[in-house]
Amino acid sequence: MPAIEVNGLTKAFQTYKKQPGFAGAVKGLFRRHYEQTLAVNDVSFRVEPGELVGFLGPNGAGKTTTLKMLAGLLYPTAGTAQVLGYTPWERHDGYRRQFALLLGQKNQLWWDLPARESLELNARIYGIAPEQFTRTVDELTSMLACRDKLNVNVRELSLGERMKMELIAALLHQPKVLFLDEPTIGLDVSAQKVVREFLRHHNATRRTTILLTSHYMTDIKELCQRVIIIDHGKIFFDGQLSEVLDRFADHKLVTIQTEGGKTFPPDTLAKFGEVLEQTAGSIKFKVKRDRVIPACKALLDELPVSDIDIQEVPIEDVIRQIFAR
Repeated sequence: MPAIEVNGLTKAFQTYKKQPGFAGAVKGLFRRHYEQTLAVNDVSFRVEPGELVGFLGPNGAGKTTTLKMLAGLLYPTAGTAQVLGYTPWERHDGYRRQFALLLGQKNQLWWDLPARESLELNARIYGIAPEQFTRTVDELTSMLACRDKLNVNVRELSLGERMKMELIAALLHQPKVLFLDEPTIGLDVSAQKVVREFLRHHNATRRTTILLTSHYMTDIKELCQRVIIIDHGKIFFDGQLSEVLDRFADHKLVTIQTEGGKTFPPDTLAKFGEVLEQTAGSIKFKVKRDRVIPACKALLDELPVSDIDIQEVPIEDVIRQIFAR
């Protein structure tokens, strides 16, 4: 049985459309006009137990709305969903004890209390035995290198330290499913790396099913083999991350180094591919995939090439192009 199964999930919001000016405001007191916005539109997918899936899309695509429905915070307009065999918005106690939702821009810890006291409160809510609580906190704080921050008031923690404590709070009851919405947003590079390594280790050792949204493509590349791309509330792509390149990147990047730092006129280079950049001794081309081998052979035959490098287009650029469409 899949850990998450979604079929035709739809969420529509009604928004009040105010008429301009004072007269419009007065009219709105007696008769209001509403517009319907489909935040999520007929979304279907499955996630198997233990999978770590990237859930991608531009701002306003419907990612967070979908996660909130799967967490039982929102009721759908239409469609069905099953998480661990439960319907999320029915909010059974058995389900609430087996999942966690971490929103990168929201706090679940008490701002004016030390992190330890918030964790102890969570432990009481979930009925976690004191021995298990101590063991779990020791393990997680050790992995995240933040044990010395447990007795510091949350408001005094840095953003990275606070996110580590938020992760510990989310995982304290050892959930089987974890929904992560931008867990590394605003963190510096070193803090992002720590969080990524922790999530990778936790997923590998505990087999926790994780649905992850992020605008940092490094998170996705390092953690996820499969991605689901959503745009305007609809699933645009669902498959292996490597397939995104195959389907949406029809070219590769070819960079050559020339002997003596020579440069060449654009007309001479156009036949090899699109010139992206030329500096003294270096030229970067964008070449169609089916033309890479002939183009490289021609470059070696016709130009004084001292070195050649062939690379895939960065996944960030591919995703950006998809969203731009």
